[in-house]
This record gives sequence, structure tokens and C-alpha cells, in this order.
Amino acid sequence: MYQVIDGKKISQEIKDELREKAARMREQGIERTLAVVQVGADPASSVYVRNKKKACEYVGVRSLSYELPEETGEEKLLGIIRELNEREDVNGILVQLPLPSHINEERVLLAISPEKDVDGFHPVNVGNLSIGRPGYVSCTPAGVIQLLKRSGISIQGKECVVLGRSNIVGKPMAMLLLRENGTVTVCHSRTENLREITRRADILVAAVGKPRMVDETYVKDGAVVIDVGIHRNEDNKLCGDVDFESVAPKTSYITPVPGGVGPMTIAMLMANCVEGI
Repeated sequence: MYQVIDGKKISQEIKDELREKAARMREQGIERTLAVVQVGADPASSVYVRNKKKACEYVGVRSLSYELPEETGEEKLLGIIRELNEREDVNGILVQLPLPSHINEERVLLAISPEKDVDGFHPVNVGNLSIGRPGYVSCTPAGVIQLLKRSGISIQGKECVVLGRSNIVGKPMAMLLLRENGTVTVCHSRTENLREITRRADILVAAVGKPRMVDETYVKDGAVVIDVGIHRNEDNKLCGDVDFESVAPKTSYITPVPGGVGPMTIAMLMANCVEGI
């Protein structure tokens, strides 16, 4: 019988731990501050930003909010980032993605100081991860590692397959699994004999961006399956990259969508804000 990994419960445990830590820090006169910058009013982005503010309030991280109109120019946005980089009372800077098409996303992310890049997207932090140096780690992959560890699932020596090679999830996920002494294979759209490879996995992380692509034919008996995807199906209900109904009976552990990896992303953002680097 498989076990569903409860991301809501685990993320709440992490936020409770961080809340206590932030309170102890405030007693020592240390306050953490996150600046969140949003350009435009994309509905999904607005929901994420609202959830981040709520998490800050709960944990005890001060949040500064910059809600800029859609037509805001790139130079104005870069000027705000420069100002936040220089502010000693700001520990973390987060620019909500996606940005409007007239703004160069890469240029904006590069402008954030690596010491304040709590999203873990800056090339300096990505480079630090790849060579095992301290640095901020992308929140979703870091959340997956916590889901596994706090569910008592050992990564060491296990055959781990990451389905997807994005800079935000796939690549850092592979490096974090390696750091935990997993044996890691990264698959992608050009991989040949894909099912043969995924069926070897003790731990399969699906981050491919295709709704319910991973069915039972991709999974070996007793595997741990982590579903990073989030989509709306034809009935407008949330679903992941994994076809949960067909895959779950073959697994030992599986994450649901919603309520699996999603809540962990914000919990790990809070961890980056409170714990720093």
C-alpha cells in the first residue's frame, strides 16, 4: 500500500520551526526582511505574492511590497533592485516571474545581489550549488529534498531519475540529489528509451511540464514518485505531471497535486529568508 506524502503538513512543520527561530533572532535584535517586487497584475503571480506575504507574516519575516504597473520600464525596475541591494535592512529580494515581455528577465535576475537572491536563481548561487559551496538554493528542489528526508526516505545510494532539465527545477534538483549521494540520471525531451530509464528509478522526480504525462508504464514497483508539475485539466481542476490514479498503486510513496511539492516552495523561501547563507 502506497503512502501519500503530505506537503501541507511538512511545510507547516518547517514554518513552525522557522517561526521559533525568527522569534529567537528578534530577541537578539536581528530582524529579517524580504522585499517582493511584482510588475503587472498577472492573476497567478498575484496569488503567489499574496501567499508569500502571508507566510512572511506567519513566520515573523518583515515584508516590503513593490507592486508596479505593467508598463513599468526595465530601467526603473533595475533602479529599485539597485536600491534594495544597497539597503542594509533588506536581507532578501524576490522579483516575481514572469515579467512583462518588454523587460529582459535575465538582466533583472542578474541585477539582484547573490547575497540577497533568496530564490536561488543567480548564476553565482547556481555555481556554488554545483561545486558544493554555500549559497541560496532554488526553493522547489530544496523543498523536494525536505519532503524526502522528513518522510524517512533515504536518498544515499538510490537510483534517482529527474524528468526535466529546467534551470529552476530539473538541473538544481539533480545537483541536490547528487549532494545527498544519490545516483542521478537527468532525462528530457530528446532522451531515447525514456520509459526504460524511468523504470529503473528508486526515486522519480517529474518536472517535465506536461499534464499527466507520467503514467504507470514509467514507474517500477515500489518507487518513490515526486510530482513537481502543476496544471489545470480539462475540468479546470489542478493536476500534475503524473497521472496519480494509475501511478499511485505502483509506488511506495507519492506526492499529490495539489498539496505535495507546492506548499514546500514557499516554506523553503521562508527558510532562505530566515537562515540566510
